[in-house]
Amino acid sequence: MNTNTSSAFVMITLLILLIIPSSFFIDAEIMDYPSFVNGPNSWRNTPSTDFSFWESAGVRPILVYGMFACGFHCSFVGENCLFAVSIFKSSSEGNSSFSAQVVWSANPNNPVEMQALLELTSEGKLNLKDANDTVVWSPSTPGKSISRLNLTAEGNLMLFDETNYIVWQSFDHPTDSLVRGQRLVSGQKLRANVSSADSRESLYAFAVIDGKFVAYMDSDPSQSYYQSSSILSAEPEFQNGQFGSFHVADSANFIHYPLACGNYGVCLEKGCSCPDDVSENEAAFFRPIDFTTPNLGCSAISPISCESSLLQSFLELSSGYSQRVYTSLFSNTIALEDCKEACLKNCSCKAATYRKGSCYFLSQVDSLKKTNSSDLTFIKVQNSTISDRSHFPERKKQNTSVIVGSTLGAIFGVFLICTFIFLRFKKGFQEVEEDYLDNMLGMPTRFSFEELKNVTKNFSNKLGEGGFGSIFQGTLPSGSEVAVKHLVGFGPVNKSFMTEVQTIGSIHHFNLVSLIGFCAQKFNRLLVYEYMANGSLDRWIFNKNRDLALGWQIRKKIILDIAKGLAYLHEDCNQKIVHLDIKPQNILLDEHFNAKVSDFGLSKLIGKDQSRVITTMRGTPGYMAPEWLSSVITEKVDVYSFGIVVLEILCGRRNVDESQLEEDRHLLGLFKRKQEEGQLMDLVDKCSDDMQSNAAEVVQMMKVAAWCVQTEHARRPSMSILLKLFEGSVDVAGNLNEDFQNGLTPEAMETFASIVLPCLLSGPR
Repeated sequence: MNTNTSSAFVMITLLILLIIPSSFFIDAEIMDYPSFVNGPNSWRNTPSTDFSFWESAGVRPILVYGMFACGFHCSFVGENCLFAVSIFKSSSEGNSSFSAQVVWSANPNNPVEMQALLELTSEGKLNLKDANDTVVWSPSTPGKSISRLNLTAEGNLMLFDETNYIVWQSFDHPTDSLVRGQRLVSGQKLRANVSSADSRESLYAFAVIDGKFVAYMDSDPSQSYYQSSSILSAEPEFQNGQFGSFHVADSANFIHYPLACGNYGVCLEKGCSCPDDVSENEAAFFRPIDFTTPNLGCSAISPISCESSLLQSFLELSSGYSQRVYTSLFSNTIALEDCKEACLKNCSCKAATYRKGSCYFLSQVDSLKKTNSSDLTFIKVQNSTISDRSHFPERKKQNTSVIVGSTLGAIFGVFLICTFIFLRFKKGFQEVEEDYLDNMLGMPTRFSFEELKNVTKNFSNKLGEGGFGSIFQGTLPSGSEVAVKHLVGFGPVNKSFMTEVQTIGSIHHFNLVSLIGFCAQKFNRLLVYEYMANGSLDRWIFNKNRDLALGWQIRKKIILDIAKGLAYLHEDCNQKIVHLDIKPQNILLDEHFNAKVSDFGLSKLIGKDQSRVITTMRGTPGYMAPEWLSSVITEKVDVYSFGIVVLEILCGRRNVDESQLEEDRHLLGLFKRKQEEGQLMDLVDKCSDDMQSNAAEVVQMMKVAAWCVQTEHARRPSMSILLKLFEGSVDVAGNLNEDFQNGLTPEAMETFASIVLPCLLSGPR
């Protein structure tokens, strides 16, 4: 259970993970992992060399039995790993998977990194050590030594001593889930994670107390917000081959959701919102933490500070809005104004609820919802955030009685007037552009520059260079990691920024990198993207380290993901969106090697009724289709670039490699020669044994790439046709022209320099 995607938790639903027929799951013998091991022994958290099923699922197993695996479960490569028991599913062919789901973990509050060690010592101790040799976790087995680890078919990790006696088992130490056959007894509790991306334990727990299911916030004091009638046992609802669930309550009307809309979130019929929407005050005090995920809650534009309590006041919500859990009862016989005054004087009081003469202090503001009561809730805010002019002192009128010397004053006055006009014009242009962004519908979150400085810790963690600027890692207040691109320059940079915001700010697809927000403040232009843990594709396919070489299934999946993203841009949007800069540096990979197209700064919109468009040359040399020389293009320029990228993925080399001999320098020329010689297998990436063993399939994919890089754009397939080809419903076209023309190189483009804007050519990333 996690508090941000907590439908299972807030509905007080126990997730019961059911045993599914073995044909649906990984066979432990086939995968060559045991279900038990004897000591002494040790296991190091290192990545797999084949990037097959396990690595794609984020699991580095030690024990496997049926649907369960015990080992290192990592959120992304090399970081934030748990020693855990996970449940997972694969296809019957065993070559694809869903993300594994952790059902028990030893170290939720202390994740380990790459090179962490699980050690079963000769003294009978089981220790989980981080890379720096610090012991992170060790099960308590007083007076007993451990000689064997065993994973059962039910997902129970059991530790035995020399006499085969159970000295410890994970079923006695539940974390956030129950599996079939596991009991939650008095004295035990389930505790929700902070979020799906943060394994740390939150304040929200679920336990059996006095024979009842009790959901509560583990604050000081603990606050219960749901209790069931007495339940001794129950059977879950399930269908064969599916997860099942046991609903503690029949109706959601009897359940209150502490964080259904996150902290400071308001539950409305239309969805989650912020407190400003249920207040008569015209000021803006709150903003969504994440525009794309409203249920994460809201944050104050200006955080409350005890040092400036004199500037604090209350945002009064409409009658009836309150939260279920009250931190403490301040008084049950007090006037409304006295209740508010007492909260203002108490630094820990974040809000107050007044109910029939009783005053409740809230040290934490959870989700608020409309009730049938007459509750009055007041949220403490900083006055400095109020945008209503009545709360600000009036501006001092300019002193018009300035006395200057006649001659010097006239000259100085003219200078001031010219400067003023220039600055006003400059400022006016910025304001027009910023107002335009404000008025655009469906835009992502707009951040201030100071907010993004805080998010990136003053731009301290640089991830790399992108088009027109640098990219920095950051963390939003919600805990979500982001990548922030700080654009530098004028003219084309500003055009690229506007194109990016307008293009992907209003579209959403799994295989397109999400634009979470942006900043347009004075001369600052920043873009906030979702964070992609595995970086860009080029670092994986051009890396000569055999330990990091991607296997065939991963590469095939990446090719399919890119095709899906481009098909959406070309055919499923209101207007065709032509990317114009498809290359490995602009393909980003998440923690499970899902590929997403990024960087839309050079993209172009084409009307549905237009077959082609005339535009200035733009893109990256080597990936640009031959028709760019005429400046008349269609979406098929992206298909050409896609074909080049596919060849690079399959061959593990760049399309133009200056380190090669002259005759092998251009990949398309080499591909043509090898095809004529019938030696295409010579091109398959030799750094990956898996690619070599699947050479026949790889060569077939090369023919797909050859179809994409046809010199005549009309002979190239559309991206939707390619998707059908990958599904097996169509075949590669016959009679392909094998006289491939290399993508435009810098040398070829020198002839047409007069029509090329250098600032539109995308450089290395």
